[in-house]
Amino acid sequence: MAIRIITDSAADYSAQEIEKRQITCIPMTVSFGDKEYLDGRDITKEEFFELLTEGKDFPKTSQPSPSSFLECFEAAKEAGDSVIAILISSALSGTLQNAVLAKSMADYENIYIVDSKIATLGMRILVDRAVKMRDNGRTVHEIVAELEDLKPRLRLFAGLNTLEYLAKGGRLSKTTAALGNLANLKPIITFTEDGNVTLCGKQMGIRHACKQVAKLVMSDEPDIDCPLYLLYAYDQKNCAAFLHTLQKSGLNLDSPKVRGIGPIIGTHIGTGAFGIVYVAKTDR
Repeated sequence: MAIRIITDSAADYSAQEIEKRQITCIPMTVSFGDKEYLDGRDITKEEFFELLTEGKDFPKTSQPSPSSFLECFEAAKEAGDSVIAILISSALSGTLQNAVLAKSMADYENIYIVDSKIATLGMRILVDRAVKMRDNGRTVHEIVAELEDLKPRLRLFAGLNTLEYLAKGGRLSKTTAALGNLANLKPIITFTEDGNVTLCGKQMGIRHACKQVAKLVMSDEPDIDCPLYLLYAYDQKNCAAFLHTLQKSGLNLDSPKVRGIGPIIGTHIGTGAFGIVYVAKTDR
């Protein structure tokens, strides 16, 4: 009996990375006006950000339907395989709820749905751990237990370059965003223990934002034996400045893993954002 690992496109894997890991990625949908795209299949990260910055329409994202999961679950049931689905935080999306519905429709017990309580590269850390354990012959119950133990140690901090997209998405008033942009205000966000996004700081300018995020990271003791990713949204300039600040703070990253985020999170934070995802030594 094989173990099938499923995630959704908020994990921001490329098609090549998905194939290499032998996992299944259920795409979310991003739409500009009347035009819909399957994330990671019909539109690349670069194409998305070009439409975001140059197009007239503000994008909308939507979760996969239950039928998207049901097809995978029924195929696993027919083969007698187990399924581990590692999905975007249920506090941000109805994706997990639709997967739970599909599980009940499939009427198959060997489906394990993991609420990552995070997004983008934080999901990747969980998926990659599951893939490694699967390839090492660990059981489905061992893998799920390991993921649940790892989740409280995951951290994501990001500095936003602009408030424009939070306002466009209705998460911030246009007046507040306009005043913040005039003051060159850079908000810093993180994920809470229950999987929500919250503001954990704000600074005037990218340089000070980089310093505050670095301070947050260094006070948290990253586990250097676990994966650590730097993230950026379209433009890597601010991410490069953040890496320099981290290294000056004493965090030695010889070959940092730098990855771009995609449409699902990019819709809300816009271009120029920078951040870091890592595993802390202790739980929250």
